[in-house]
Amino acid sequence: MDTRQLAKIDLNLLVALQVLLEERNVSKAAGRLFITQSAMSKTLGRLRELFGDQLLTRTSHGMVPTPRATELQRGLIETLQGVQSLVSPAEFEPYHYQGEFSVAIAEYIGVAVLPLLVELLQREAPHIHIQTISRIEHQLEQLAAGNLDFSLHMAHSSYGADFNVTPLGGLPPVLLARQGHPLRHQKEITWDDIISYPHVSLYTPDIEELEFIRQSNDEIIEQGRKFERVFETSHLFTAFEVLRLTDSLMLGPPFLVHYSEFGDRVIALSLPKSSHVEVNYMLVTHRRTDHSKPHQW
Repeated sequence: MDTRQLAKIDLNLLVALQVLLEERNVSKAAGRLFITQSAMSKTLGRLRELFGDQLLTRTSHGMVPTPRATELQRGLIETLQGVQSLVSPAEFEPYHYQGEFSVAIAEYIGVAVLPLLVELLQREAPHIHIQTISRIEHQLEQLAAGNLDFSLHMAHSSYGADFNVTPLGGLPPVLLARQGHPLRHQKEITWDDIISYPHVSLYTPDIEELEFIRQSNDEIIEQGRKFERVFETSHLFTAFEVLRLTDSLMLGPPFLVHYSEFGDRVIALSLPKSSHVEVNYMLVTHRRTDHSKPHQW
């Protein structure tokens, strides 16, 4: 596309040409465009110069389009309608909308919200396609670059003015372990007990930016640095299978043990009473989607 050539064209000239071809009368065309007859005549002169053709010629039957003008008219209406469609607000009807949205979300969060989301979309917007990404760093940068539409993650310590942040609630973490773990019947679990076992960890993006790590002096942060982490993964089912087959422990949200798929594999153990951290979760979008009706819906 030769953008330099396009930059020389005044779109108003094409509008004026369409009106002239419809009216075939300079005075009437001027009236429709709310300009003077003199201004319309000058516009016709510019059009003739642009196309190198008379476009409209005077005859005893009034102004008649030249063959070049007739040729131009075939595509002119379609071109102007395309421009009008381009600048007009797009209509949005969820049920018939077809589009794709990219969502960054950890699998352990996704298991709680994505099935319900897809169930809702199947009823109200069945042609929307959701693509989830469970392992991606620098999520705020990816949102700003347009590589992500939404991010659901553990709260960061700060967000720039370009981001819309919706709190989704918070939960204290628990220790997840296999059903027959040696700590299951221990009345009060200490940090020494916890540190003595190997640990599985779920992949956490942008971990250095997390609110509860950067702003908390809680004991869980200090003690967590002493864990012997033997396995890290972004796959929740894999992590649970490792827990089921070993005496490893894993920090995670308490709601995971309420799912029937996991309840027969793992249990939740309380952290020592001295720990009182809460992990908050956020839905984040970039302001570039503020006027997108599908995104806002």
